[in-house]
Amino acid sequence: MVVRDLQQFSEIRTKARAYFCYLFSKNLPNRLPDISPESVTNRLRKVMGDLQDAEGVYLLDDKGVQISPTYLQDGTKIDDIGHIRSSRAYYYRAMKEKRCTITDPYPSLITHDLTVTGSQPIFDESGKVMYVACLDMSLLSVVKLAHPTAGSSFFGRVSKLAYSLFSLALAMVALLLFVKGVENFLSHGFDYHALEIKTIFEATILLTLSLAIFDLVKTIFEEEVMGMHRRSNSGANRTMIKFLGSIIIALSIEALMLVFKFALIEPDMLIHAIYLIGGVAMLTITLAGYIKLTKQSEGEED
Repeated sequence: MVVRDLQQFSEIRTKARAYFCYLFSKNLPNRLPDISPESVTNRLRKVMGDLQDAEGVYLLDDKGVQISPTYLQDGTKIDDIGHIRSSRAYYYRAMKEKRCTITDPYPSLITHDLTVTGSQPIFDESGKVMYVACLDMSLLSVVKLAHPTAGSSFFGRVSKLAYSLFSLALAMVALLLFVKGVENFLSHGFDYHALEIKTIFEATILLTLSLAIFDLVKTIFEEEVMGMHRRSNSGANRTMIKFLGSIIIALSIEALMLVFKFALIEPDMLIHAIYLIGGVAMLTITLAGYIKLTKQSEGEED
C-alpha cells in the first residue's frame, strides 16, 4: 500500500541515501580532469543495467538543463534534452549540499507512480560542479532495497496473512456477540411486559463487547493489512481508549445489575457487587493515567 510504503520510506531514508551514494561513488567518474557528459552518461547507464528496478537515468548541467536523453530500463530513451530541471529537488539539493542526495517520493513523469530520484554532483578536478547525475527508482523498489520487512517481502506477506486471519476470527466473534445480544433482547418478541431488566442488561453487555472487539478488528485490519499507518500514536491510543472504555462500560452495567439483583434477593452478597464496582473504579483511574501519559509523550514528540 502507498501509505505504508511512504511510512517505511521515512524510516529508511538514511539507508536509501547511503545506498544511492555508494552506487554513485563506485561507478561515476568524479573530481577528474576532462570528464565528458558521454563518460558520465555511459556509467549511469551501467548502474541502471545493474539495477533491474531502476526506471531511468539522465544528466543535467550545472544550470539544471538536461543535456542527455532519459535512458529507460528497457533500452529506449526519451529525447528531452534541453528541458530545464533547475526547480527540481534532485537538482537544487545536490547543488546546495554539494553531495549525493535523494528526493522525497513524487509522481514520476515516466510511469506516473511514486518515484525517488537519487542525484550526484559531478565535480571537475578543481572542485567545481560540472554536472548532476540523476537516477530514478520507484518508491516500492527503494523500500524493498533498504527495508528487509517491506510488505512485498516473504515475511511481510506472511504477516499480512496472519493479521488477516486474526481480523477475520475476531470479526466473527464480534458478529456472534452482536447476534447473541440481539437474540437476548428479542427473546420475548414484542411483548413489552414480558421483557425483564436483566435481559436488557445482558443484551447491552454483549453489544458493548461486540462494539469494542469490532473497533479492535478495524484498527488491526487498517494498520497491519491495509497499511494505513498514522504518523503518530494517537490513532492507536484512541483505539485502546475506546476498547478499555467499552470494557469499563460493560463491567459497570454488570455491577449495576448485580447491585439490583442482590439488593432484592440476596442482600448478603452485595459485598461482591461492591468489589466489582471497586475494580471498575480502578480501571477508570488506570485509563485516566494512560490517557495523561500518552498525551504527554505525544507532546514531547511534537
